[in-house]
Amino acid sequence: MRLLLAAFVPADAPIILGLDDHIERRRGAKIAARGIYRDAVRSSKSFFVKTSGLRWVCMMLLAPIPWAQRVWALPFLMVLAPSERYSDNRKQQYKLLTDWARQMIAQVRAWLPKRQLVVTADSSYAALELLAASQGLAEPVTIVTRLRLDTALYDPAPPRPPGRRGAPRKKGARQPNLTARAHDPNTVWTEHTIAWYGRTRRKVHLATGTALWYHTGMPTVSLRWVLIADPVDTDPAQAMAPQALLCTDSSVAAPQIVEWFVLRWLLEVTFEEARAHLGIETQRQWSDLAILRTTPALLGIFSLVTLFAHHLLQGQQPATRQAAWYTKEAPTFSDTLALVRQHLWPVDIIWMSPNNSDIIQIPRALFDRLTDTLAFAT
Repeated sequence: MRLLLAAFVPADAPIILGLDDHIERRRGAKIAARGIYRDAVRSSKSFFVKTSGLRWVCMMLLAPIPWAQRVWALPFLMVLAPSERYSDNRKQQYKLLTDWARQMIAQVRAWLPKRQLVVTADSSYAALELLAASQGLAEPVTIVTRLRLDTALYDPAPPRPPGRRGAPRKKGARQPNLTARAHDPNTVWTEHTIAWYGRTRRKVHLATGTALWYHTGMPTVSLRWVLIADPVDTDPAQAMAPQALLCTDSSVAAPQIVEWFVLRWLLEVTFEEARAHLGIETQRQWSDLAILRTTPALLGIFSLVTLFAHHLLQGQQPATRQAAWYTKEAPTFSDTLALVRQHLWPVDIIWMSPNNSDIIQIPRALFDRLTDTLAFAT
């Protein structure tokens, strides 16, 4: 993590982290920690697909890579979240995803006690206990995630009158829910052009405000909510439904909150690249210790390869492999992996064969061509 920060994040810049869970599809009766989960890749709103596998909670650094001309998600911390059946069989208390996330955030804060940390996550982590725990740290960690449109939001508690008995109030008056605000003609919208998915820029309307999120028996969290909607003149076929985000730091501007959340999608890109090029989901180990080692090591290679390439390039641009049917505007991880392979493979090899007939000589140009071709092979 410190190597990644030194290479890609200025010392005075906020550290943007992505948090997400990933299902590693694995089968086998001897894999104790596996469970049956919803396959987010193959499922849709109207079609539910289950899969057998291991669930990992992953923390990645979201940082711009200068020679890639884009932001990459670089893994540095992973935790295996065993299934509920696994915990029941061992008479252990089952830990929710938010419990693992809380521990991971606290660990990163312990490693970086003075840096500004921003964690962006999907709606699975929009839980009051997690948000309150992050706010309650000695140096709070900012969390950006989705917010349900029907969430009960309140004004801050009014000042306590002198002499009043009883416990102090935790909240003030109930605010209109975000669904009502989205359709209220009096809602104040501002137009912004922000960085959007697919390295595009999109014109959106934003409405924002501050509130307390309160639920009986739960901790109270102060937050900034952001409503996102398309401009009125947007083609109805391409218009998105109103969405809402929250940020536990009320001082952050609404456009910045949206752009931080959009970066979360890059975690899915890293998962796909790891499956395609690093062998995720092809392991055959079944023992508990081997499982705990291999998957974090494979995802860690993604970050190590990026660091190696950054050191080798020294500010230059890497070669970008093109195809007749596809033109890449910027290098991808496959190009980065090929660059590192090209520097690792052409080494001097001393053959110790007693039979000289086993040794053949080939031209250096052909040898270089072979290693370059193999380097780009997946």
